[in-house]
Amino acid sequence: MNNINFDYYYGDESNQFSFYRIPRQLVTGSGFKSLSTDSKLLYGLLLDRMGLSAKNGWYDEAGRVFIYYTLDEIQKDLNCGHEKAVKLLSELDTGKGFGLIERVKQGQGRPTKIFVKRFTTRERPPQTPVPQEVPRLPIFGSQEFGKTEVKTSGFRKCRLRKTGHKLY
Repeated sequence: MNNINFDYYYGDESNQFSFYRIPRQLVTGSGFKSLSTDSKLLYGLLLDRMGLSAKNGWYDEAGRVFIYYTLDEIQKDLNCGHEKAVKLLSELDTGKGFGLIERVKQGQGRPTKIFVKRFTTRERPPQTPVPQEVPRLPIFGSQEFGKTEVKTSGFRKCRLRKTGHKLY
């Protein structure tokens, strides 16, 4: 143990430091109970780096923020070995773990891009496939042009009736 005597904070002194933030939902949410505390801490570190990446304009073509955080850096920051760092990333990863991060390998010795995902969910209604109807064209009569038939009333021209009156 250290023989250092730590003093208390007074007044606004606590505001003079930078802190890593770990979302409360990761600690209290029932969906994250089985996530290890070290993985929760790593997620907080990833969120911190994501803020810096956003300021530096590190966005992919879809507008998503990405970070670079190598295994060596994780090992140094968390004071852990290589296997532990790999395990923590796997626990957070989409493929093997909770899905809080997605790692995209770039190859050729370049570091892996890490996309930090939201820890909150958005409820989506279950998607049922909608059958696509074949568009129907309106049916019209024949498009052929020909002689037009004119209909008449069939009555003959009106004739004046002859009456016995002198005026007519």
